[in-house]
Amino acid sequence: MRWFAFLLAAMAGPALADVGYTTIPAHDDVGTITVFYPSSSAAQPARRGAFLMPLAEQGQPERGNGRLVVISHGSGGSPWVHTDLARTLVAAGFVVAMPAHKGDNYRDDGHPGPDSWTLRPAEVSTAIDEVQRDPRFGPLLDVSKVGMYGMSAGGHTALSMAGGRWSPARFKQHCEAHLAEDFQLCVGLATRLTGGMLDGLKKWLALSIIRRRFDDHREREHHDSRIAAVVAGVPAAADFDMDSLKTPPVPLALVTAGQDRWLIPRFHSERVLAACQGCIHLADLPSAGHGALLSPLPPGLTGLVGDMLNDPPGFDRHQLAAVDQTITAFFVQHLTLVGPVK
Repeated sequence: MRWFAFLLAAMAGPALADVGYTTIPAHDDVGTITVFYPSSSAAQPARRGAFLMPLAEQGQPERGNGRLVVISHGSGGSPWVHTDLARTLVAAGFVVAMPAHKGDNYRDDGHPGPDSWTLRPAEVSTAIDEVQRDPRFGPLLDVSKVGMYGMSAGGHTALSMAGGRWSPARFKQHCEAHLAEDFQLCVGLATRLTGGMLDGLKKWLALSIIRRRFDDHREREHHDSRIAAVVAGVPAAADFDMDSLKTPPVPLALVTAGQDRWLIPRFHSERVLAACQGCIHLADLPSAGHGALLSPLPPGLTGLVGDMLNDPPGFDRHQLAAVDQTITAFFVQHLTLVGPVK
């Protein structure tokens, strides 16, 4: 791990004043883009949703390392549940952009799953364009090498940006074969299996809808030469052609959670790691659930969403700071350093 110690040293140095925060308005091709960045302005306590955090809202941007990282949120997600990672990236000099994926964010969750997965990669590319065009950030950035991080459905987006191909029909085929075992992937948060007498009806209804909506065999793929390093956290991956992820064109790393009950690892992250030659298993959290990488985790989650996202008993959330540092070091290595690390 000598390279990791070297990278942590490279990330150290003069502390940037604070974490700036602003948004770029939505338009037809992309939702609102939340931007975190190094700022010379002083942070003030700011409430965003359920969270109180220090931010320099509309603060003066300050030149960092000249690189951009895009974060793709999970289904129904918001930017606030990835601010711990964003702050770590900003401390290392990165500008961080988080597009709100249309039809699958905390304000508009009407089209999750394959409908959103089809649109998300182009939304990432548009977010890069928008940040580059913004007069506050364009002069401070070189977007010829951009990092990409995504969690859950955002992990699906990350795999697409790393060269992966998938199709709605492959999603349908997976659900036909493994509906009961991977039920939440196939139906989201609509319902759950309880072992009761209604389970048969739930499975029949789920398959009826899936077969009607997701019979499109056309491969989805998206290429953006600016993406130079990708991290996928607990990704949805069962509908990918694993041959397309065998030799990714860019460095690809995964973060996994051993107790993930939303995206069962053997159908998703473990398949990617088994197929991919040269992928890096950047961090493994054996006792973590699906929501471990939401940091901060929304308080007071109950019902099915709570069961899927709350931490399992015994999971130590304090270790996530080290995971964020590891992810950041990966991007430092592949986006900012010149030559091999000894």
